[in-house]
Amino acid sequence: MSIIEEGHVNVSVENKIATIEFGHPMSNSLPGKILNILAETILKTRKDSSINVIILKSSGEKAFCAGASFDELIDINDNETGLEFFSGFAKVINAIRTCGKIVIGRVQGKAVGGGVGIAASVDYCFATKFADVKLSELAVGIGPFVVGPAIERKIGLSAMSQLALNAIEWQSASWANKRGLYADVFDSVEEMDQAINKLAEKLANSNPEALSKLKEVFWEGTEHWDIMLKDRAEISGTLVLSDFTKNAINQFKKK
Repeated sequence: MSIIEEGHVNVSVENKIATIEFGHPMSNSLPGKILNILAETILKTRKDSSINVIILKSSGEKAFCAGASFDELIDINDNETGLEFFSGFAKVINAIRTCGKIVIGRVQGKAVGGGVGIAASVDYCFATKFADVKLSELAVGIGPFVVGPAIERKIGLSAMSQLALNAIEWQSASWANKRGLYADVFDSVEEMDQAINKLAEKLANSNPEALSKLKEVFWEGTEHWDIMLKDRAEISGTLVLSDFTKNAINQFKKK
């Protein structure tokens, strides 16, 4: 099995709380196959009356998500493949946006690129002090076009621009907390999980109709995102074919 074929998405439901876990051995960087499964899994909760709230997490104790699979990125040679590749996180963001359930994020470690996009897309995000963030896309000749809208919506254009332009520097979990990406930051995973469980239990016992309506309010004005994020994916899919980007990717591989 190639590294691109590895990874998982697991689901468990208990007391009206669905825990969705994704993972991949390469620092939870996600191939297109896993991104598609993750998006489909989130969307399936929409019509499930036994679920009131979702906890979205990744496996392991280190990185939360290192973005999309670099192994797939370097193999893109045409517009169609580029569009499909960069649509991966768009599908996950739109699934979170339209699933009708409140989604709690659990960010135990560093988040890069699409990982920052996921953290920005959940409705309430918890993190540890180890959960630094970075948008590294510009460093390989593209840009955070797909995840940018979700991040800008959560932390504002100024902070998103800082991440997008300073593509080689990490920003701390404290930085992300002050700008609203993370609602709470904890010293340990154990403390974070206690807080997550406490909030999830409260939400699980709340009026599901009220939660659904709140979800609509939170995402008001994003009804055009299905089309917009596809257009953004096309931008990245075209850029990745340029000589500049191919050279940048090859230089990145040598590091």
